[in-house]
Amino acid sequence: MQPASPARIGYVLKIYPRFSETFIVTEILAREAAGEELEIFSLRPPVDPRFHPELGRVQAPVTYVARPQKLSEGWPIISAAHRVIPDFAQRFAALLPEIADAEASEVHQGIELATRVVERGITHLHAHFGSIAARTASIASALSGVPFSFTAHAKDIYHELVDHQALVRLLKEAHHTVTVSDFNLRYLSELAPSAAGTIHRIYNGLELDRFPFETPTPLHSPFRVAAVGRLVEKKGFGLLIEAVRLLAESGLEVDLRIAGGGELAEDLTAQISANGLTGHVHLLGPRTQSEVIELLRWADVFAAPCVIGADGNADGLPTVLLEAMAMGVPCIGSDVTGIPEVLLTDDDGVSTGQLVRAGSVGDLVRALRTVASPGFDRTGTAHAARRLIERNFDSRVQSAHLRTLREGVFPKAPELEPVTP
Repeated sequence: MQPASPARIGYVLKIYPRFSETFIVTEILAREAAGEELEIFSLRPPVDPRFHPELGRVQAPVTYVARPQKLSEGWPIISAAHRVIPDFAQRFAALLPEIADAEASEVHQGIELATRVVERGITHLHAHFGSIAARTASIASALSGVPFSFTAHAKDIYHELVDHQALVRLLKEAHHTVTVSDFNLRYLSELAPSAAGTIHRIYNGLELDRFPFETPTPLHSPFRVAAVGRLVEKKGFGLLIEAVRLLAESGLEVDLRIAGGGELAEDLTAQISANGLTGHVHLLGPRTQSEVIELLRWADVFAAPCVIGADGNADGLPTVLLEAMAMGVPCIGSDVTGIPEVLLTDDDGVSTGQLVRAGSVGDLVRALRTVASPGFDRTGTAHAARRLIERNFDSRVQSAHLRTLREGVFPKAPELEPVTP
């Protein structure tokens, strides 16, 4: 009997590397450390000149999948697939009804990816986000016969532009689907009941050694508040700035520092200036992961005032919130999607952080005052948060779960209450 071919996983990503997607790099590193052989397929070249140093530890080769802009560029891709992929013509013909309305470049990238899969002995495809990456992996899977899976996060689930019919089709076609919170799991299972048995929650993991715990220091004056994320509506930074204004008016000196860049930079700058907060609120711009760690060490509290945007977009479970909790920084977060799964009261009756209602400036003000109070149990909260992170967010454990799913061993689905986003 011939030994089974070793598993070789192809990661399908829209853009690699991407400055804001550190959780993908962490996952890749954990799987490589566990001995899995990976190759990365990127559908677009990177556009951001900034890179995190952790990228240098990734061993997987990267292939940028050709993206034809003209019909004449697509024919050589089809011709190569016909030569390499057994029964390509029959497989492509069977796929035509499904891809008839797809963008031509997306179809050609799926064909190109299928060819590379067969040539390089890829045995499983895994995409991140249930959008272009998962759709391309699905096409490549149908043409090559290699199974695919994908991780669904938030924008690819809740944004108003999400094609739910296409998402349901992906959920049904995938060998399995991973999502990053129980909130997402409930929603996707209700969206595609027939696929519920193949949808699984695996939290984004952390390399815990990179985020060592430190007991919180005594409070500083001014009170130090850190926030991190893209400057977009769903992050709720405008609400946080308003909370700081109210606190300053009431006599509590606050130093708020927000790391990140994005489309609302000018609006937030104008808000800071109009409210006379230039000495209290500082927009730091994008920061590397090591710089974010420095900011978290500086802070008395980390705030994640997330909201659901007007377009339906929402955060799944911010990785930087998990990093702050791991490091011993007291945290405040809003009750959006997966955040209540980490800011809660633990089994010992100790809170892991302050949970506020999304969109409530009053709640933010009260939570910040609570954490700034000398009577607040900063040390107990920090230890409870670290215990939760160690129990549920170790990237080594998460990578083992991913491997088990790839091997077709599906755990029994947990009992979950229905949810409506």
